[in-house]
Amino acid sequence: MKYVLVTGGVVSGLGKGVTASSIGVVLKACGLGVTSIKIDPYLNTDAGTMSPFEHGEVFVLDDGGEVDLDLGNYERFLDVTLTKDNNITTGKIYQSVLDKERKGDYLGKTVQVVPHITDAIKDWIESVSLIPVDGKEGQADVCVIELGGTVGDIESMPFIEALRQLSFSVGPDNFCLIHVSLIPVLGVVGEQKTKPTQHTVRELRALGLTPHFLACRSAQPLLESTKAKLSQFCHVAAANILNIHDVPNIWHVPLLLRNQNAHHSILKQLNLTNVATAPDLDSWNKMAETFDNLTNHVSIYTDTFSFTSLDFSYFCYAQVQIAMVGKYIGLTDSYLSVVKALLHACIACSLKPHIEWIAASDLEDESEKSTPEAHAAAWKILKSAECILVPGGFGDRGVSGMVLAAKYARENKIPYLGICLGMQIAVIEFARSVLGLERANSTEFDAQTSDPVVIFMPEGSRTHMGSTMRLGSRRTHLHNRDSLTSKLYGQVSYVDERHRHRYEVNPEVAQALEEAGLRFVGKDDTGKRVEVIEFQDHPFYVGVQFHPEFKSRPTRPSPLFLGFILAARKLLQAHLSN
Repeated sequence: MKYVLVTGGVVSGLGKGVTASSIGVVLKACGLGVTSIKIDPYLNTDAGTMSPFEHGEVFVLDDGGEVDLDLGNYERFLDVTLTKDNNITTGKIYQSVLDKERKGDYLGKTVQVVPHITDAIKDWIESVSLIPVDGKEGQADVCVIELGGTVGDIESMPFIEALRQLSFSVGPDNFCLIHVSLIPVLGVVGEQKTKPTQHTVRELRALGLTPHFLACRSAQPLLESTKAKLSQFCHVAAANILNIHDVPNIWHVPLLLRNQNAHHSILKQLNLTNVATAPDLDSWNKMAETFDNLTNHVSIYTDTFSFTSLDFSYFCYAQVQIAMVGKYIGLTDSYLSVVKALLHACIACSLKPHIEWIAASDLEDESEKSTPEAHAAAWKILKSAECILVPGGFGDRGVSGMVLAAKYARENKIPYLGICLGMQIAVIEFARSVLGLERANSTEFDAQTSDPVVIFMPEGSRTHMGSTMRLGSRRTHLHNRDSLTSKLYGQVSYVDERHRHRYEVNPEVAQALEEAGLRFVGKDDTGKRVEVIEFQDHPFYVGVQFHPEFKSRPTRPSPLFLGFILAARKLLQAHLSN
């Protein structure tokens, strides 16, 4: 196994995840099999209990792993299916070591960070790197490891030491270290400063790791004089100093690396030049250019990705106005996969996504009195949108606003997509407005409601939060082949999508809701748990209990997101006819 380690210095948020993903893309384009591991030094066992405001979205894998959002980048960039073990945390490592200690596996020895914790880290990396992730038999050729945080953080020290030992044990031909650092420009001086990178490289070297490459983040391309200075003071060959400057979209990053011959240098370091081919990134280049043209209106690019037999080229300059009504709009990374899925669908239709973020609480009647300006602005955006999306979330904040958004979309025939909580909101709104159940609610928001249309799942835990939800890939049976959802997926009888929820539609009210016009077109293996709802006599009103955004890919957009965007442009029926 060949290992590529990506570390970061100076400040966090430099884009180590995108850099690691892009390195994987370039190596995969050279014909190599690539897998990825993300190391998060926090003590949490996984990301499941973390606030979206603090850490961004929780990405869910097929096996039910609740992991860091960077694994979503890996899956989308590399088009692979990872496992929960591909996300290593301090909590996981210490828990595994303590479990062994309790069982007596250490035979009475004093358990210490070195060697027991570091050995556990190395063993975990080496075993996970062998797991096939691309649907093929056999292990990958290269494992790209991203170490979260910045070099020098106290919590990352055991991982640094374990990776130092790993680099020594596997040998120089099997280990490549790429250090991502910042090259700032002071406004007054206007000079690209290398001192921060010099300091972080010095600290990394003091810990026993010497970088083979520097991936320098900067606003503008690096000057040759800057490269020469970095090479001299950081002991890195000038040819191995890679510049990842600001680009119009992140899909350009693999192309930047390719254009700087990063693949050739990495393959040389890993002794893979004889087995690799020249990188084939034509489709990736086309995808990046398509998005640039849609965004910048530079020129019409007609040779777009044709996911349907329709010709969308005449919509090259059109925008689609999308209202995103959510709880966590203060940090857009809270809905990162949803945004990416919308982008994938829009590019498939040669449309520019224009997402308007609406805080659900601003739509509520109470906000009209407390914050009238925010209330008026939120409703103005909602009413001007071509489609409305309500994503997942937890807690009762903003629920009334989401209900009003769902009602507006249903009554005015605006395309609506409800995901997880968004589906439950649609059911609550329908029960109140159509069935006349004024107190219809979820027991999550009102435990004493007389009309519980959404209830806590029987198998859920009320005492523990982590990993107690219905998680991972589950099968949804589409009993009605004439349903819109079934048609969008290709008239299939079932789909496998990823879930993350602990509440469900109350099966006891299903018949009454269906008789009133709300169709339950998808259910689980038992035939009782509602997975997909649709509303009759509406261009697109769909709610799903699962999260289709987690399996959307740049070249394979989620069928539901694609249908949602097509409906906004009134092209859905033509698409279904074809």
